[in-house]
Amino acid sequence: MTNSSHMVNFAAPRGFSTTFKSDCKETFFPDDPFHKFKNDKPLLKAKKTIQYFIPLFEWLPKYNLRLLRYDLLAGITITSLAIPQGISYAKLGDLPPIIGLYSSFIPPFVYAIFGSSKHLAVGTVAACSLLIGETIGAKVSPKDDPTLYLHLVFTATFFTGIFQTALGFLRLGILVDFLSHSTITGFMGGTAIIICLQQLKGIFGLKHFTTHTDVVSVLRAIFSHRNEWRWESAIVGIVFLCFLQLTRYLVGDLKKGLNPPSIQYLNFDSRYLPVTVQAGLVTGLIALAEGIAIGRSFAIIKNEQTDGNKEMIAFGFMNIIGSFTSCYLTTGPFSKTAVNFNAGCRTAMSNVVMGFCMMLTLLFLAPLFSYTPLVALSAIIMSAMLGLINYEEMFHLFKVDKFDFCICMAAFLGVSFISMDVGLMLSVGLALLRALLYVARPATCKLGKISNSSLYRDTEQYPGSTAIQGILVLQLGSPIYFANCTYIRERIVRYIQEEQGISDSKSDVIEHLLLDLSGVSSIDMTGIETFVELRRILEAKGTKLAIVNPRIEVLEKMTLAKFTDSIGKESFYLSIEDAIEGCRFSLNKKSTEES
Repeated sequence: MTNSSHMVNFAAPRGFSTTFKSDCKETFFPDDPFHKFKNDKPLLKAKKTIQYFIPLFEWLPKYNLRLLRYDLLAGITITSLAIPQGISYAKLGDLPPIIGLYSSFIPPFVYAIFGSSKHLAVGTVAACSLLIGETIGAKVSPKDDPTLYLHLVFTATFFTGIFQTALGFLRLGILVDFLSHSTITGFMGGTAIIICLQQLKGIFGLKHFTTHTDVVSVLRAIFSHRNEWRWESAIVGIVFLCFLQLTRYLVGDLKKGLNPPSIQYLNFDSRYLPVTVQAGLVTGLIALAEGIAIGRSFAIIKNEQTDGNKEMIAFGFMNIIGSFTSCYLTTGPFSKTAVNFNAGCRTAMSNVVMGFCMMLTLLFLAPLFSYTPLVALSAIIMSAMLGLINYEEMFHLFKVDKFDFCICMAAFLGVSFISMDVGLMLSVGLALLRALLYVARPATCKLGKISNSSLYRDTEQYPGSTAIQGILVLQLGSPIYFANCTYIRERIVRYIQEEQGISDSKSDVIEHLLLDLSGVSSIDMTGIETFVELRRILEAKGTKLAIVNPRIEVLEKMTLAKFTDSIGKESFYLSIEDAIEGCRFSLNKKSTEES
């Protein structure tokens, strides 16, 4: 036994309601948003609660003309980008070009009310536009029945909004985390490739084209219609200065007027419901991951924070209201947000300015953009997409983590050569497989003492650390569940066999096994049974088991399962040093008795 005054605290296990409340709070409210004002007076608490859910009420009372100068310039700047992008991305989704302009009018006002980012600029995005077109276009042709197709796009946008809002209110932002950085990098790169290839239709002036998005189908469509190639159109795409004189394929009719209501066009027919729900959920998840990641990236530059759950609610309201007002899916595109940030925006008022500018465009200037050549739009899209292929990041992934690189390539190649949804699922599937491997094969290591210190560290990482004769110290570094219990037991036994060696001499005998559980955050009943089995195995070998620094959740489970009673509370230690002292005392006592 150790003489240390620092002992493991065997407090009575907390009740179920206490632990359940704690787990739910950590899962759904890890940021504890109401902690700052929980002790305020009721009226002040109500005010701050409203400000939390509607950020407009927080920043608008402090707003002044000095801030307006910057937001006015930024708003006008992003409007100049929103017009060509809105038309171009609507074209990607096989939608009327005016829908792209509508989608940059109403949603920015909604985001300014509910959004938490000061820098995010709202608009349509290329990847989701193409994915909506691919998914819904597989069920209803935008050429054969453009009206039904448009109504289904509005319906998919409605489902996107419902999905995003539900995630925000239920605090389920954890789902977005399953789209890893590697997945997003590969997905955006693959999307950029297929979008660029699809613009060859506009560059060459083709009238017939494929509805598929994969590289092989697109290239086959381009070369099988060589008789339609317009070389003058291709030259215009390359030499952009002459495009007005050399092409006659234009955007089409753009009428004056604000967004007409579209709530009456939402289509919940059972024949089309699966495809609209699929399009809504998949694009909604991608839009959330992209928008939240972009907002956080620019907030970090300014040492600020954005609330992911509030962003989900803001995006959800944007798309619900948008689906009622002739808009399709909107989020926070990178290019527009970067322009907004670099233009010096200070608050979400820049989105309000963009909304008003877009309103003036729709009322007075929209017909002017009818004369924009399609080849010009193709060039605009290709120029924007080339910047989304992040070669440097892919190479960085290859150097740092080969598995992450494989996840990235699964998305990149899957999107490019199969389809967007398949590529996304392949990449997410690989990422989940990796997570399962981490769970099923948790990290374990043997600890040795660093010379001239009381520190115990991984002997593989620190080859100079020394082991203590007769004592084996192992560290477990993950939750212990049914999925990894067998591996943990077998790995511990293998460690003991490796230590004892082939000679089986007395000097190699392990008499004490210390398990450092500092990194084990939780354990289930199968895990506890594994420790019971391990103790039996060790007793048969004449080895004693001791537990070091179990966390409260683990210790409570062991106490309730009577494991602490069966092993003895004297076998629990607060630190490795205390456990080593106790083991040495036991070894010395045994040596004295034998002599």
